[in-house]
Amino acid sequence: MKLFECEHCGQLLYFENTRCERCGHTLGYLPDWESLNALVAEGGDRWRTLVPPEVPVRFCANAAYDACNWLVPADSPDAFCRACRLNRTLPGLEVPSNVLLWRLLEKAKHRLVYGLLRLGLPLVSKSDDLELGLAFDFLDGSGTGFREEAPVVTGHARGLITIDIAEADDAERERHRQTMAEPYRTLLGHFRHEVGHYYWDRLVWGGVWHHAFREMFGDERRDYAASLEAHYSHGPQPGWQERYVSAYASAHPWEDFAETWAHYLHIVDTLETAAAFGLRVRSSAGRHPQLEMSIDFDPYQHGDFDALVAAWLPLTYAVNSLNHSMGQPDLYPFVLAPTVMGKLRFVHGLVRRMEGPGAGPP
Repeated sequence: MKLFECEHCGQLLYFENTRCERCGHTLGYLPDWESLNALVAEGGDRWRTLVPPEVPVRFCANAAYDACNWLVPADSPDAFCRACRLNRTLPGLEVPSNVLLWRLLEKAKHRLVYGLLRLGLPLVSKSDDLELGLAFDFLDGSGTGFREEAPVVTGHARGLITIDIAEADDAERERHRQTMAEPYRTLLGHFRHEVGHYYWDRLVWGGVWHHAFREMFGDERRDYAASLEAHYSHGPQPGWQERYVSAYASAHPWEDFAETWAHYLHIVDTLETAAAFGLRVRSSAGRHPQLEMSIDFDPYQHGDFDALVAAWLPLTYAVNSLNHSMGQPDLYPFVLAPTVMGKLRFVHGLVRRMEGPGAGPP
């Protein structure tokens, strides 16, 4: 994630900021510019950006719920921004607790969309393309407000991602994390995992990368329901650490890809944040080159996978150690075995091939 600064006073700003705490300017994010802009009110719902070319804009309709700070062109027929147009179903917003949880979901989803746009991946709403589009259902399965007849299950099906809003509750998510023996469970991780299923459908299935996928991840035609039942009944495959990025990835090739996809997004976005802060790692002990890193490139646009890994590994060693100094567990509690690195390289190649025609699988 980038860092931003106020165009009026130079104050450091973060992605979700809506007001500059130094000069008081209202802020809004323009996805086409990849910038958080200081704004000047023009009357009604219209604003203009402070700096040239002084674009006339208005806020996404979900700003009324303090759930979005993205902007749309003032003359756009769309009431919602590019991220919020992906929503199909919201929880009952007449329930105050639902609004609070939905805001947290939107924060994670907007970070997801930021990353997908930075990578140049195809992204369209189901309202614009029913067959190839992406949509989100945020459902309340608690028995208050909106409720489906069947229990709400977080998952993906044909471009529709369903999220149980209870996942935005820290206590509930921690309970699930412990029950399912997961070392890492976050809202943003859910979004990145589920959208991995969507991009498997868009970028792998039936294409030139499909055969290479089966060679690396396995044959996805294996019974999915039976595979998940075996995973939950008997646990992950023995020795899964040598072949999979997580225990859940060993359940089925689709889950392996989705978990690997999510980790790739974790890596590039965290490296962008590290670059924005000018972070460097140079250990005062040990002489292995993997203990040093600096980032002088844009991780979202860099084509060299080895350079990403060379920066990522020392960074994880450092941030995990910092967490230990605060009495916290590893920030990144994963070991990337060589086979896992190969799968991450596959995802990198799949993403980078979106730059132009003619590129094929490794």
